[in-house]
Amino acid sequence: MKKKIERGQNFIERNADLFACPLCKRKMTVKGHGLSCESGHQFDLSKKGTLYFLHHPIKTNYDKNLFDQRRKMIEAGMYQPLIALLAEFCENEQILDVGCGEGSFLQAIASATTLRPSVGFDISKEAIYLASDDCHDILWCTADLTSLPFRPATFSTILNIFSPSNYQQFDQVLKKGGQVIKVVPQKDYLKELRQAFYPGNVKKQEYSNEKVVAKFQQAFPKMQQKRLSYCFAVPKTHRLALLDMSPLEWGLSDQQKLALGQEPIKEITVDLDILLGEKM
Repeated sequence: MKKKIERGQNFIERNADLFACPLCKRKMTVKGHGLSCESGHQFDLSKKGTLYFLHHPIKTNYDKNLFDQRRKMIEAGMYQPLIALLAEFCENEQILDVGCGEGSFLQAIASATTLRPSVGFDISKEAIYLASDDCHDILWCTADLTSLPFRPATFSTILNIFSPSNYQQFDQVLKKGGQVIKVVPQKDYLKELRQAFYPGNVKKQEYSNEKVVAKFQQAFPKMQQKRLSYCFAVPKTHRLALLDMSPLEWGLSDQQKLALGQEPIKEITVDLDILLGEKM
């Protein structure tokens, strides 16, 4: 099996035309173990075969533990109905996974269907390092949503799962006729966690995605909207992982976490909106 940096090198040699310099927007070509633009900006592959495109550090509260626990829950099947649905829209697509985290969703989709060479990126270098464990034909990058390091009209599908959007940037890198698939929580998503984490606080137990959906519809007036809702029986071995896989737990005290760990949640609601938009 090839080393990670060898897989990354092979990817950029075959797909250098996907990339543009995030600093000057010029075309990039392979130079050594990385990419260089006509202005001389150089971005080298890490030992893990990933590319780092940030020109300044970006702070994030998402840490390695959260991504580890989320991966465990995805691998346990918590999102399998979602993955099966997304795979139907992704066959033979060249995908950009925006805010990919540790890459579990795109990896699962790549295992379920055939993809063209694809890219996942996140602002968290720790998450991208975790994603690099994957062996699919995917390159993992650390990049900024406000300045994407990709050439215009390069991707046929943009995935945007539980992560921020930048529709101006999406429009630039998406091919004509390409699709954006955005997944957002519906009102009952993880309701058992919210009720357990914040008993008596009705405001924190409630969730609405109306503003997010409205913004998506502004970008894609002919959007399609599908709701996916089901309950997932949490395996006994993963009940503690469930507590740490979401930013919901950031407001908890150590005492609250300890109490919840002693009486873990056995079933969780997955309630989602899948928004589909096409670039006209």
